[in-house]
Amino acid sequence: MGFTKYEELLEIVSKYIHNEKSLKLIKDAYDYANSMHEGQFRKSGEPYMIHPLNVACILAQLNTGPATVCAGLLHDVIEDTSTTKEELAEKFGEDVAELVDGATKVNQLKFISATDKMDKQNQNNQHLLLAMAKDIRVIIVKLADRLHNIRTLSSLNSEQQERIARETLDIYAPLAHKLGMFKIKAELEDTALKYVDKESYNKIASLIKNDNAVRMNNVEHTIEEIKAKLDKENITNYEIKGRIKNIYSIYKKMQTQNKDFKDIYDILAIRIIVNTVSECYQILGIIHAAYTPVPKRFKDYIAVPKPNMYQSLHTTVISEDGFTFEAQIRTYEMDKVAELGVAAHWAYKENKEYSKEKEQFEIASKLKWYGELLKFSEDEKDESAKEYVDAVKDDILGSNVYVYTPTGEVVDLPKGATPIDFAYKIHTNIGNKTVGAIVNNHIVPLDYELQNGDLISIKTNKNSFGPSENWLKIAKTTHAKHKIKNFLNKQNRDVLIQHGKQMIDDEFKLNKVVTYELTDDFVKTNFSKNNIYSLEDMYLDVGKANLSPKTVLQKYIGNVQPNEEKTEEAINRQIERNQKILTSHSETGVVIDGLPNPQIKLSSCCNPIPGDEIVGYVTKGNGIAVHHKLCKNLKTFQQERLLPLSWATDIDRKYQVSIKIDAQSNVELLVDIMNTVNASGMSISAINASSNQDFETVIKLKVMTSNLLELEKMIINLKKIKYIYNIERDNL
Repeated sequence: MGFTKYEELLEIVSKYIHNEKSLKLIKDAYDYANSMHEGQFRKSGEPYMIHPLNVACILAQLNTGPATVCAGLLHDVIEDTSTTKEELAEKFGEDVAELVDGATKVNQLKFISATDKMDKQNQNNQHLLLAMAKDIRVIIVKLADRLHNIRTLSSLNSEQQERIARETLDIYAPLAHKLGMFKIKAELEDTALKYVDKESYNKIASLIKNDNAVRMNNVEHTIEEIKAKLDKENITNYEIKGRIKNIYSIYKKMQTQNKDFKDIYDILAIRIIVNTVSECYQILGIIHAAYTPVPKRFKDYIAVPKPNMYQSLHTTVISEDGFTFEAQIRTYEMDKVAELGVAAHWAYKENKEYSKEKEQFEIASKLKWYGELLKFSEDEKDESAKEYVDAVKDDILGSNVYVYTPTGEVVDLPKGATPIDFAYKIHTNIGNKTVGAIVNNHIVPLDYELQNGDLISIKTNKNSFGPSENWLKIAKTTHAKHKIKNFLNKQNRDVLIQHGKQMIDDEFKLNKVVTYELTDDFVKTNFSKNNIYSLEDMYLDVGKANLSPKTVLQKYIGNVQPNEEKTEEAINRQIERNQKILTSHSETGVVIDGLPNPQIKLSSCCNPIPGDEIVGYVTKGNGIAVHHKLCKNLKTFQQERLLPLSWATDIDRKYQVSIKIDAQSNVELLVDIMNTVNASGMSISAINASSNQDFETVIKLKVMTSNLLELEKMIINLKKIKYIYNIERDNL
């Protein structure tokens, strides 16, 4: 069943478009598409023009604007005919041309070979999602296109049918759901299920049919009861109807919750539609007074709408004769949005000033997930097609758990998401500095599985060493995993760079080369053949053991001419470098320019170690106290008593430093920590562990280390222990 004549399209659009110029534009688009597709046929044997006509009719039923209806008629002309985007812009305007071009870039009608099937399909889906981020009307056109294609899927071979059906369930139906377009979503899902799992589809359809007579008798009886109660309360202008849950929704519930058909309560719901929000709550009271509510089955989506703008009151109740049903209570406007979603909210209105940019902004502010897609598409534009598509499918389209921030903002996440996913969704820096989570006023471990309605607050610490490798096993969302991997890769890179630099410094000192200057030009000249072009890359390769520090030394000595004449400026630079290369055998390893034997003490409040940025505080009678630049006590000091300090370059002593470890309680934890510290060449001077009722352990550890680089290497190894969530310097 479908549309075959232009007059059928005209009848639909004439109900909400009356402007003659707009109607002529649509007629011209139809005539142009008809002429360009002349002689082309679909797999079913029908004239090809039947398809764009049906797409345009579906769009018109959604009350989309003239440009979108035209795009539906013209959506295949660039791909399947000789028409260009420039020609469309000249004939129908830039807006129509842009829409058709966007739809063309994401067109999925061409089938692909098995060899490059997955890569090509991911690229196509990436184009689809990026095009939607550019203009949401593109996806409205594509949904209409997909809806008509799946209605006529029987003309294709079985392999094509299954591929398109699975893609519909993976991408298009979730998009329709996110846009709140329930009617289109339900038809896409049910039709696709026929081709993906025909046996289950037929079984559920048969169960619904066999059970329907009894259920409908109960529903009709209950509707009459409810009408009598509403009339008694003088509630007028209402509508009550029964709604059968679509087959795919029942199928998913049976699959994911391992339920039998008879155990699903909301197969048939009674929907009560009224004028005002206050009447919704009044009717809720009437329903609960007349029937027995099922515990934990009440949901208020009016006070807290779903991210796709869906609003309604849901409650499951039991009648006196044992009939269990779900009552959905909403206003007429809410019902319209529930059926048509975003299309209902932005339905075309004549004589209203239209701006594509304004519409995009409004949609992004109303549909939070769409705003996230815009940001995500910008942040992740350089990712591979598979990573991008997986992230959008899992993190945005697959989100169905709703939690709240401390300010009451709703955040949607996929099922199984943890506080780590929540933190990274709020902001990358919050994720990287997360040290704990409070859910519903209780401390929870970072692997806690978030539930609908949870109120969550993230504990952060600026001194945290950041995520551990264990977080990759805890995080559910692709976005969070991607950010964690980026952090760990950068952290490992920074440590390797410092390690490589230290190895080169040691090699030069060992060979009594006291002063030297390595530059990017030196690296390019000597190591470009090794694909090393910068000083940082050279340090990294030495740190990875891909390049020997001896080779760097030999290249440097070979490039320095002993009798090279130096300018006065070069000599002055060398003197400055010599002054900076200080050797100290003092107890602290800290030096102060101009003071050969100062009284210096390392502060126990922050335990600074070589590699830390430090500052001195001139005390009264106790010399100079050395503090870490991030020490919280510095805020209370007199600023005029602070002075700059530096570490000596040749220090032969160990320093005590305190670190705090948050972990999941486990009998092997302390043993693993001690073994890891010892394997890193460091020793433990004190260790203290305490656990709470949430099975979380906090370990205070004091270790002896030579410098910050050595400490960071050990922390990277500690992060590999699967029970550890967070590590940070204590007392900073």
